[in-house]
Amino acid sequence: MGAVGMGYSPLFETNKGRGRVIYRPFAISLFVAIFFIWVYRLTHIPSKVEDGNIWVWLGMFGAELWFGLYWLLTQALRWNLVFRHTFKDTLSQRYEDKLPGVDIYVCTADPEIEPAMMVINTVLSVMAYDYPTHKLSVYLSDDGASDITFYALLEASNFAKHWLPFCKKFNVEPRSPAAYFNNIFSMAHQNNQYDDHTHNIELAAIKKLYDEMEKRIEDSTKMGEVPKEARLKHKGFSQWDSYSSKRDHDTILQIILDKKDPNNSKDIDGIVLPTLVYLAREKRPQHSHNFKAGAMNSLLRVSSSISNGKIILNVDCDMYSNNSESVRDALCFFMDEEKGHEIAFVQFPQNFENVTKNDLYGSSLITISQVEFHGADGLGGPLYIGTGCFHRRDTLCGMKFNNGQNRINDWTKNENDQSLEENLEELEERSKVLASCTYEENTLWGKEMGLRYGCPVEDVITGLAIQSNGWKSVYYNPKRKAFLGVAPTTLHQTLVQHKRWSEGDFQILLSKYSPAWFAHGRISLGLQMGYSTYCLWASNSLATVYYSIIPSLCLLKGTSLFPKMSSPWFIPFAYVIIGETSYSLLEFLFSGGTIQGWWNDLRIWLYKRTSSYLFAFIDTILKLFGVSDSAFVITAKVAEEDVSKRYEKEIMEFGTSSPMFTILSTLALLNLFCFLGLLKDAMLREGSTLEAFEEMFLQTILCGFLVLINLPIYQGLFLRRDNGRLPSSLAIKSTALALSLIIFFRSLA
Repeated sequence: MGAVGMGYSPLFETNKGRGRVIYRPFAISLFVAIFFIWVYRLTHIPSKVEDGNIWVWLGMFGAELWFGLYWLLTQALRWNLVFRHTFKDTLSQRYEDKLPGVDIYVCTADPEIEPAMMVINTVLSVMAYDYPTHKLSVYLSDDGASDITFYALLEASNFAKHWLPFCKKFNVEPRSPAAYFNNIFSMAHQNNQYDDHTHNIELAAIKKLYDEMEKRIEDSTKMGEVPKEARLKHKGFSQWDSYSSKRDHDTILQIILDKKDPNNSKDIDGIVLPTLVYLAREKRPQHSHNFKAGAMNSLLRVSSSISNGKIILNVDCDMYSNNSESVRDALCFFMDEEKGHEIAFVQFPQNFENVTKNDLYGSSLITISQVEFHGADGLGGPLYIGTGCFHRRDTLCGMKFNNGQNRINDWTKNENDQSLEENLEELEERSKVLASCTYEENTLWGKEMGLRYGCPVEDVITGLAIQSNGWKSVYYNPKRKAFLGVAPTTLHQTLVQHKRWSEGDFQILLSKYSPAWFAHGRISLGLQMGYSTYCLWASNSLATVYYSIIPSLCLLKGTSLFPKMSSPWFIPFAYVIIGETSYSLLEFLFSGGTIQGWWNDLRIWLYKRTSSYLFAFIDTILKLFGVSDSAFVITAKVAEEDVSKRYEKEIMEFGTSSPMFTILSTLALLNLFCFLGLLKDAMLREGSTLEAFEEMFLQTILCGFLVLINLPIYQGLFLRRDNGRLPSSLAIKSTALALSLIIFFRSLA
């Protein structure tokens, strides 16, 4: 394509975030106050070394120094927020006949944790995109190598022949059948443009087909085997004849729907269906399979042989499409004549359909999705988070940015043409080799091509590597959410998930992919800082744990760690506390949250830092010394009925004994005992307590805050009687540990 002409009309627009004029002076003033807190710590170090207070004081300085520096890093993500808007009508008018092929990857790994019905609902939702179906190809990567999942996909392929025409005729949203039927009554009212009678008849028919399919799949799941008649009917099941286990089997590849098979690849209206492929890559115990990154790289190679779409979308199996126009939204960025040539991937936010009104476990990550990623977009682009992301195939495979060369892009060149002379069986056999265990040996796959290996958050380092090759990324957060998934419904699931994320991010910081040096000079300094805020999640645990313990313990000894209320040094502390608290609340509310949701988010922030991040930090350090190794943990996607009911009522779910719960309970009880001890001393103290209160005001506020925010833990330990409470044994253990810490600290000189 040549230079942009005078009649150029953009496919998207970029708007600067509001409030910058107000926020920037506020942030500068807050940093000045933080600086004065550091000065206070350095100029008021206790002179008596023998009483041990100097070490406590230096610890406080270290914690506050860390908090201040980390806060400074986070400002990079708030300094220049940008918001995008697409023009899909312009895209259609200009490029409808030249739209590129899109390959969609859906990844699943465990048929028990990720049920087949959930997987195929995601598959059906992306098959039904508002996009030319002959240019769509959907690949299901099944790392569980489950014949039941394959059977479910076969059932879904038959149901799709009815579902896709129904979606097109009635403009269905969302296009996940389960989600649509759950919203059926509200959806029926929205479709006033259709004859109610006709709509209701077809709705009843499609719902009947879905229920019958669901029953067959659920019955097969309960029996633990595929019906014999289904096995005899489809040759694909023969590939399980040599199957040993999900960790030891040949490549299983089946092209279920393809335009080469006209008798099976059209819907009831005679329209060609999207290509549909099942893949369970080869696995052997003696070969590392590199988790999701390995699965994605196998998909990259196999899809290049079958459909070779220029654009790739990858979604987790629990993240169904909630917006049928998302593909066109993404293409508005890639195909824009002026800016599109420099964009490598378009990242959509990760949203969840089951989040409670006040987001009990902070699953929405509101400040990240509504603020920080918009800030990263203003610095060169957001992180790649592993789902809900559209990529250029070439950049995902290691192509470096070249401003002149990349402006010339024929989106339809070399698509779907290299396999035209082969029949399906030949194509399947040739493609199987690309998913073998040994294919990547002595190649650049996992190093400079495809998703990078060696880290639990392979998506983040892959995105960083792409941006370091000169490319930019875009964050698009439309009003109608593009994807909806399933958020954790218990506290333990939430903490385990964040342990994995923070551990992976911390490993990035210590690896060759660290944004501190790998990306230096390749991406903007602000984006380096942005990446570092997430890479340092685990490191935040040390300062937070210290602040959660020492000031409260010092209350019992009458040791003041903060300035008196009458002191001028009290002002910077008060300004930081009030200013940061007020800002975080306003930021949360303007992002769509509630006051109770902000309080819940604050609670989870504390719990993550004192448990998930702490264990992630320890495990990463131990791994550096070869003491332990990281394990990939999949978060359960289905909750028990009583757990779901408590979750809907926003009752915190514990229900088990865990090392993370032990430390949370111990810290909660320690602060409670310290606060009660303070109250007792205040009542027994002779004379005026006003002076003592003035001297210990900030410590008292801090301890009281920790007690208040831990109310759900106290309820779980002592007041609740349901199955979601904390075990009695944990209450005894944490009480003993908290009292032991208090006794030990008070015994010190």
